[in-house]
Amino acid sequence: MLKGLYNSVDFYKKALDGTWARNNAIASNIANVNTPNYKRKYVTFEEQLRNQINRDDNLKIQTTNIKHIGHLDDVFEPKTLVDNSGSYRLDGNNVNIDTESAESAKNSIMYDAITRHMSSEFDKIKSVITEGSK
Repeated sequence: MLKGLYNSVDFYKKALDGTWARNNAIASNIANVNTPNYKRKYVTFEEQLRNQINRDDNLKIQTTNIKHIGHLDDVFEPKTLVDNSGSYRLDGNNVNIDTESAESAKNSIMYDAITRHMSSEFDKIKSVITEGSK
């Protein structure tokens, strides 16, 4: 039972890592809004998390040590990519401050939701420990 709770907490931690990386990319974009030829950065991680959720445990490689190849749970890494699409500005910069502000707000909402869910998971663990001691 506790293994399932810890897996949920680990999943939320990875999601928080992704939103933190996205926040850093957005902050970099906003800071460089007036830098000539700067190309906006963006972070993807949702597909990796979705794949981890949908992964079939029957096909999982069995390992006896966490360092063995095939243990994918610790491989998660948010991907920071560069948007090399064209620019509507003469200086070659493709950052749109309105888009970045909207992305920042969306990312902040996602971060808050994940932290609430993670807090709920810790409350469950606390409840199990507290009720088990009675």
